[in-house]
Amino acid sequence: MKKTIKEIANWLNIKYQENFGEVIVNGVSIDTRTISKGDLFIPFRGESVNGHKFVEQAFEKGAAASLWLENEPNPPKDRPILFVKDAEEALQQMARAYRTEHKAKFIGITGSNGKTSSKDILASMLSPFYKVQKTIGNFNNQLGLPITILSLDEDTEIAVLEMGMSGFGEIEFLSKLARPHFAVITNIGEAHMQDLGSREGIAKAKFEIIEGLEEQGILFFDGDEPLLQNLVGGNSKILSKAFGFQETNDLIGSKIETTEKGSFFTVNGELNGQFFIPVLGKHQVKNALNAMLVGKEIGLSTEQIREGLAQVTLTDMRMQLVPTEKGILFINDAYNAAPTSMTAAIQFVQSTPLREDRWLVLGDMLELGENEKEFHEQIANVINETKISKVCLYGPRMKWLYEKLKNKFSNENIIYTENDYDAIVQYINQYASMRSLILVKGSRGMKLETILKSFK
Repeated sequence: MKKTIKEIANWLNIKYQENFGEVIVNGVSIDTRTISKGDLFIPFRGESVNGHKFVEQAFEKGAAASLWLENEPNPPKDRPILFVKDAEEALQQMARAYRTEHKAKFIGITGSNGKTSSKDILASMLSPFYKVQKTIGNFNNQLGLPITILSLDEDTEIAVLEMGMSGFGEIEFLSKLARPHFAVITNIGEAHMQDLGSREGIAKAKFEIIEGLEEQGILFFDGDEPLLQNLVGGNSKILSKAFGFQETNDLIGSKIETTEKGSFFTVNGELNGQFFIPVLGKHQVKNALNAMLVGKEIGLSTEQIREGLAQVTLTDMRMQLVPTEKGILFINDAYNAAPTSMTAAIQFVQSTPLREDRWLVLGDMLELGENEKEFHEQIANVINETKISKVCLYGPRMKWLYEKLKNKFSNENIIYTENDYDAIVQYINQYASMRSLILVKGSRGMKLETILKSFK
């Protein structure tokens, strides 16, 4: 973004100080710790912190201007200030206005699992051929998405936007704000079950992404998911394409082969041939399938898609291979966890030929609602004691899984701790070797990557 104070004031339909009308704003920030020169600072007023106290600091760090709530006393003098009734609404209105002006193709991605990986795969695949910007970190909610949109350079050609939610109506709001040309629903899992009540509720909440689709926009969805099949089938107006492993999809993945460098796979349907991504996991291949369909629709050739996929990099802690000096090979998938993604990661470890000594280090799955005990216990049905040599369980909820597994594994092959990272580190040091492949997976709040810090 590169706009004058005058232009921003016109977006917001408010008055501005004439002597500051030509001041240039290059972006927005809500945090003085990360503010960049030329940003518009947006102070929020909460119960414990009032951002207006940091406005002067924002200017000292290079802010070009700042918003200020109309009913907040003592605004700074002789500074470029825009007075607004509500900071959050002003931020969102600016994003809507900039989105309307911008010429980029906008792609919205949601789903229970795989949003960030799909975003990374798609952005990486497109980057050799277009100027691409994507959601950074977890800026995927009613505050983060507007900031992401306002951070787009004026010459960006593709904007890949992640959309997260915890309740009904949130994806609809984000979709109507971003108005994507293409929308992706990666899958339907169990995350946010406590807020949405059922997988059917989760599917409906994710399906809200169609509400902001541009005219003639296309929805790309997991065609292996019956809940999404039903929702798409019940909406005759929507243009859609399905990806997955079943023969009924528009793009079908099969014949997945894993090496320490990544995954080879074959596709049929709208694209045909063998492809490679430097990422592990069948579920990551499915994430690549949705990216391939979007890339084809944007205009990439089959060879360009193949070339782009070969250069993919993911955000850390998503099926990330971590070798160590001791020869132990970790798979760091500790960014998040729900039953669907936990199952997929475990199944990958049990089937991969990478190493013969396969371990699981699993942490609690959070935000599963009243059925969380059952969801943890059901993971026992996925774990095959003939293919997994050792299991380490961490967190109070993993006690439920431990009770289900302790009779399947000998005492020396399974340990449980509620809150002691060191106990797991010591266990790994005692028993793991250069033959060992260790999956580390749990919800973000469990911070299981702490265990890996003990291994160089």
